[in-house]
Amino acid sequence: MGANTFQIFSASPRMWRASAPSRSDVNLLRRARERFDLQPLVIHVNYLVNLASADPAIRSKSVAAFRGELERADAIGAEYLVVHPGSYKGQSLEQGIAAFAEGLREATRGLAPKTMVLLENTVGAGSQIGARLEELRAIRDLAARMTDLSVGYCLDTCHLLAAGFDVATGAGLRDTVRQAERNLGLAEVRVIHANDSKAALGSRLDRHENIGEGHIGKGGFRRILAHPRLRPKPFILETPVAREGDDRRNLRNLKKLCPKSRTTTTRSN
Repeated sequence: MGANTFQIFSASPRMWRASAPSRSDVNLLRRARERFDLQPLVIHVNYLVNLASADPAIRSKSVAAFRGELERADAIGAEYLVVHPGSYKGQSLEQGIAAFAEGLREATRGLAPKTMVLLENTVGAGSQIGARLEELRAIRDLAARMTDLSVGYCLDTCHLLAAGFDVATGAGLRDTVRQAERNLGLAEVRVIHANDSKAALGSRLDRHENIGEGHIGKGGFRRILAHPRLRPKPFILETPVAREGDDRRNLRNLKKLCPKSRTTTTRSN
């Protein structure tokens, strides 16, 4: 496809049970990455995991599943493991953030993971944690005190827009980058999920759209890709695949919007 980075699930994203990858498969993947210069490799955590949950059963399953994700990420040799901060339903926001950090501590007990965990921003629907950048920073600060994990951030363009960050306009993008620098530190934003948005600014709806066909638009992505603080980062597509070839079309369209001097290509998951 011409991409040079990629994102995968290490097991089914909608099942609690998962098996470890075989050594032969890991070796095949390592050789393929070397052959095609695929850097970095990102793993997205199972969608069922909610480390902030107040429900004892869900929390127990989430901690076990996340521990498995960390073990598989290390076995596979992934650089990053992306996780959603989860939902604090039935608690206060502060309690949910504390519960998430405690979940990280429980999941890593006895482990020494090499893979960096990336906290992904959310649209903020319902009781979701992570629409405000300050919430992501609070989790990272707690995790630094409670665990030995390396923790950074993954920013999703669709989630940013739906949460109220106007990344579709020049002024809005500049303000968003300033906020990210102030609250997160742009050096700690290791991956960007490049998704257009079917829903409008501030809608709180997580609806990914093809590049250039949503509320961010081609102009918005052209500015995002050209921004000097963002352009060196890995961009990973999570756009819809409604018909054959949509993945290649989105990758091609994103590449067309890249500044001509850009030396690394974008990639799809």
